[in-house]
Amino acid sequence: MRRHILIVLALIVIVAAGFWFWISRPDTARVPVAAVMGARPDIGAPRDQWVPTVKVADAVGWKDGQTPAAAPGLAVNAFATGLDHPRWLYRLPNGDVLVAETNSPPRTGGGIAAVVMRRLMDKAGAGVPSANRITLLRDADHDGVAEARSVFLAGLNSPFGMTLVGDSLYVADTDALLRFPYKSGQAVITAKPEKIIDLPGGGNHWARNVVAAPDGTRLYVTVGSSSNIAENGLDAEQNRANILEVDPEAKTYRIYAAGMRNPNGVDFDPATGQMWAVVNERDMMGSDLPPDYLTTVALGDFFGWPWFYWGGYPDTRVEPQNPAMQEYSKRPDYALGPHTASLGLAFARSPLLGDRFARGAFVSQHGSWNRKPKSGYKLIYIPFDDRGFPVKGAKPIDVLTGFLSKDEDEAYGRPVGVIEGDNGLLVADDVGNTIWRVSKAG
Repeated sequence: MRRHILIVLALIVIVAAGFWFWISRPDTARVPVAAVMGARPDIGAPRDQWVPTVKVADAVGWKDGQTPAAAPGLAVNAFATGLDHPRWLYRLPNGDVLVAETNSPPRTGGGIAAVVMRRLMDKAGAGVPSANRITLLRDADHDGVAEARSVFLAGLNSPFGMTLVGDSLYVADTDALLRFPYKSGQAVITAKPEKIIDLPGGGNHWARNVVAAPDGTRLYVTVGSSSNIAENGLDAEQNRANILEVDPEAKTYRIYAAGMRNPNGVDFDPATGQMWAVVNERDMMGSDLPPDYLTTVALGDFFGWPWFYWGGYPDTRVEPQNPAMQEYSKRPDYALGPHTASLGLAFARSPLLGDRFARGAFVSQHGSWNRKPKSGYKLIYIPFDDRGFPVKGAKPIDVLTGFLSKDEDEAYGRPVGVIEGDNGLLVADDVGNTIWRVSKAG
């Protein structure tokens, strides 16, 4: 018996040593991030991995007086500090700003993968418990700093997206779309929520965004996949990896667009009315693939997940294969680089930052945990042309950088939600626990 125990322990040690050997020898990028950006990215051969590359920056937060770096001609200041993992933002018509202080529900499950994931989340600053609330920030004197705050909604379940239609405020919890009554200027909501629809919870990709159609008749809810490439079976992915279209009065929904591994930011181009979304792509194909992306979205679109990526490249790891869906896989409009974790999306609706940033889209990149060297960790801008698409041949413009230390081993912050405020762009930083305001210098 003792001999058997020693053999088992030896095997465990060998497996663990092999696992950490692979982690210590991460796949290294062979092309720069910029090569996998734009309308025509460099899509090379995949380097499939049994164990993902692990290159996580330690979340350390900002020192007193320290800020990100704004692009030339722009300035940055703290709009609000001392928050608890602020992820998403919404501006009410009266100028008040709502911020979802939130995080993943408690991660459960055993096994090496679950233990490693929890360790990675702790290291990256995402292991803190969810505050489960929405806080209201008010800048009544319009000086670019919120001088008042209040707990607007409490007792939620990993809330994320928010949108106001008439006198109804909709909040997307991780497992339900809720509705609350709202009156202009209200600083606290105590009314009980009305459930509109249930949403699939659990698994990976807990955040649910919600936006309203320009006419307010329909809502659109993003639901990320439960897994990386449906390795737990397609039954676990029911109504996931898609955008749902919701009729809030009938309390019904349908799948609006599918095959999107993890859609987050959604916005409507103010010039054309076209829906756009940013999507996080799959992992464990190497440091150069596949790119996250920004794309137009229309009813019935299918973007390939889990069988295909970037408009039809097959992912041979997926079982079972589904070659019949290749011809229906829509190619995204604009690549945002591999593993950048692009989350926030906001179209410019006014020349707040000057004419250079007056026609295009801002995208926040939360930053990689599985690429060498690291990617993302910045706010970028994609200029658009008069047709309503990214300017031909244009690469993204860095708007806000400096979230990483010079050696890239430490993360002072990680940008998530982005919106236009009254007198500047607002960016939620969930590691720095700060809302940053970007404005035109002077």
